[in-house]
Amino acid sequence: MNHATLLELKRWNTPTIYNGWEQVTRRNIAADAFNLEETRDFMPQMGPMVGYAVTVAFEPSNPAHPRDNPKAWTDYRRYVASVPGPKIVVVQDLDKPRVIGAFWGEVNSNIHRALGCVGTIIDGAIRDVDEMTNAGFKALARRMAVGHSFSCPVRWNCEVEVFGRAIQPGQLIHADKHGFLAIPSGEEKHLLEAARFMDSNECQTLIPAVRGSAGKPLNAVCDEIDVAATAFGAAVQKKFARKGEW
Repeated sequence: MNHATLLELKRWNTPTIYNGWEQVTRRNIAADAFNLEETRDFMPQMGPMVGYAVTVAFEPSNPAHPRDNPKAWTDYRRYVASVPGPKIVVVQDLDKPRVIGAFWGEVNSNIHRALGCVGTIIDGAIRDVDEMTNAGFKALARRMAVGHSFSCPVRWNCEVEVFGRAIQPGQLIHADKHGFLAIPSGEEKHLLEAARFMDSNECQTLIPAVRGSAGKPLNAVCDEIDVAATAFGAAVQKKFARKGEW
C-alpha cells in the first residue's frame, strides 16, 4: 500500500476497518485476524495507528539474555531500521501471565520513533506513559510497570503471539482503543474501498432510519428499521455478493 492509502485507513476506527475486512476476507470473521484477549489503549487521544508489524519477543525476568547476547539491542535495532515504515512493534512477553518489567519507556519509544515506528502492541507492560505520549508513540498493552527488569530482545523478525493472536512480520495492522486487526497477507488490496463502502452503506440506510424516529409510533419505527436493514443487506449483496452485518 502507498502512504496515501495508509493515511486514509488511519481516518477510520478499527471496527470500521473490520466491517470492510469481513467483506473481502475468506477467513473466519468470528475467530481470525483480531485480538482474542482484552487490550488497553494507553493513548486513546492519539486515535488509530496503522503500520506494518515488526516483531520481537523478550523475557524481562531472565538475567541470562542480556548477559549471553550483549549485542542484542544493537542487532535488533538494525532489523527494525531495515524494514520500510510506517511500523508497529509487536512485542511478545515471554513471562506472561506474569508482568515483571517493561519493554517500553521514554528512551526506547523515542529511539523507535526515530526508526520509523508509530507505536506498539505489547502483551506485557509499558512505563513512562506521559513521556511516550509526548514522543508520539502509541501503545496498546496489558498494564503499566515501574521497572524494566532485564529487558532485552530475545528473538525478532519471527512469529509472535500477543493477546491470543499470532502475528507475522510484515502484516498490516490497524489498532485503536477497541483492539487491533492484523490483516492476513493478500487481503490488503481492497480493504480501504470496502471499509468506505460499508460505512457509507450504514449512513444511507440504518442510521437515518433511527435518527429520524422521534415522535413516531414504535411499531412504525420497527417497520422502518426492517426496511432499512433490507436495503443495507441488498447493497452489500450487490457490491460483494456476501451478507452484511444486517
